Amino acid sequence: MKGLIIFSHQMEDVEALATRALLKRAGLQIDTVTFEETLEIQTAFGLTVHAEHFAKDIVMEDYGFLVIPGGPYVAERIEAGDDTLEKLSVSFAKEKKLVAAICAAPRFLGRAKLLDRKGYTAFPGSEIDIPKGYYHPDMKTYKDGLIITSRGAGTVYTFAFEIVRTLKGESVAKKLFAAIQH
Repeated sequence: MKGLIIFSHQMEDVEALATRALLKRAGLQIDTVTFEETLEIQTAFGLTVHAEHFAKDIVMEDYGFLVIPGGPYVAERIEAGDDTLEKLSVSFAKEKKLVAAICAAPRFLGRAKLLDRKGYTAFPGSEIDIPKGYYHPDMKTYKDGLIITSRGAGTVYTFAFEIVRTLKGESVAKKLFAAIQH
């Protein structure tokens, strides 16, 4: 199964890069894609990383799951009225494909109404855009159906574990954790 992870300027470094690395270690194919005007992405903590594809150049239907990291860009996009990631999330959810969002990125899912009457977790304060969901601030990662949410950079391992467990099974997820000495 092939997935997408969104790379945006000001994405949280650990949430994007560690999640990608862990999913690849588990044998999942995951492509980096951006809606920015350049493939050279500046992370929230000053790294320059290279996205593999522009969103306009790929066929979204070829992908079976979506991962959206958090970071300062989330608030910037929302404040600018950019609903691109909300629409993308809805398209994956409508096709019954896994959608995973960490830190502030669950705000996109909330604004798209994907978390209405669903359990979720997110970075504190992000629940502002998810008034009809069931917020679990004490949970590191929360899965409700085909939506996985997580609180932030410190929860990347449980986030990736849940994605791997959902897509490849419990035994593969446990092997991943054993291999990285978690």
